[in-house]
Amino acid sequence: MKFAIATVAAICVAFVNALPAPEVEARQVPYIPCSGLYSNAVCCATDVLGLADLDCAGPPVVPTDAAAFQSICSDIGQRARCCAIPVAGQALLCQTPTGVVGKI
Repeated sequence: MKFAIATVAAICVAFVNALPAPEVEARQVPYIPCSGLYSNAVCCATDVLGLADLDCAGPPVVPTDAAAFQSICSDIGQRARCCAIPVAGQALLCQTPTGVVGKI
């Protein structure tokens, strides 16, 4: 009897482990466009040699992915950027956000 119960339990455990894990929904993993030193997500109008950007401000809407970030900024005539030091509409040390491809 004990052997039968142990066998059934082992089969059930093997069956449960064989099932695929549920996929994580996109809303559970937020889009983080900027990290580390370049942690400020901004929309900027002008890039000066990749060192400074002019007329910068935070995006008017929180981006949910790279395409949304690029679209939000382009809708107001600016480019999505990740900058280290945004001060008074100017930003120093900027780079392209995670997931954004091409020249923006």
